[in-house]
Amino acid sequence: MKRFFLASNSVHKAREFSALVEVSAKTTGTPVIEIISASSMGGLPPVREDAGTLAGNARQKAIALQGRLPLDAWVLADDSGLFVDALFGAPGVDSAIFAGTHGDDAANLQKLIGEMRRIPVTERSARFVCVLMVRGPQGIEKVFEAACAGTLLIEPRGTKGFGYDPIFVPNGCDQALAEMEPKVKNQLSHRGLAWTKFMRWLEECG
Repeated sequence: MKRFFLASNSVHKAREFSALVEVSAKTTGTPVIEIISASSMGGLPPVREDAGTLAGNARQKAIALQGRLPLDAWVLADDSGLFVDALFGAPGVDSAIFAGTHGDDAANLQKLIGEMRRIPVTERSARFVCVLMVRGPQGIEKVFEAACAGTLLIEPRGTKGFGYDPIFVPNGCDQALAEMEPKVKNQLSHRGLAWTKFMRWLEECG
């Protein structure tokens, strides 16, 4: 079983990745990987996340955590963003700092709701994008990217998600991500789809 250290201080992300590990274990019949949160090692060191791309930010986080690990350790880093067509792609790569303070989910959500207040229902398309990056010994690097297209609600719904989940409804669904049970969300979400690509790569590597 391969061990990956998660380069994130987010409790929500750690919980989602743990759920994804459980789903993968049920599918294969046995645990294939173990995810260890950075919080168990004192947390992820401060990262500027100013690379300008999701992949670049994920790489910064992965490298920051690798500095605290043995040379043979494997790191899994994630960076995600919500790209809104009516806002010319904003908040995009700056999704975590949209309202000014990094990681203030409530403020980011309220700012987006305000920005979209005058946008008609027919013009509220958006997509969540996730980049998963795996870094291993000697700079080995692999990137897995996936997107989930949908529309934005006028008002938030649900309490099961985090970030912008309460106003994002995936195409073909009638529930916001924050209204969905984790096992349903993980089949549709950008993070769940990127995880599927990651797991396929692991299977191919043996």
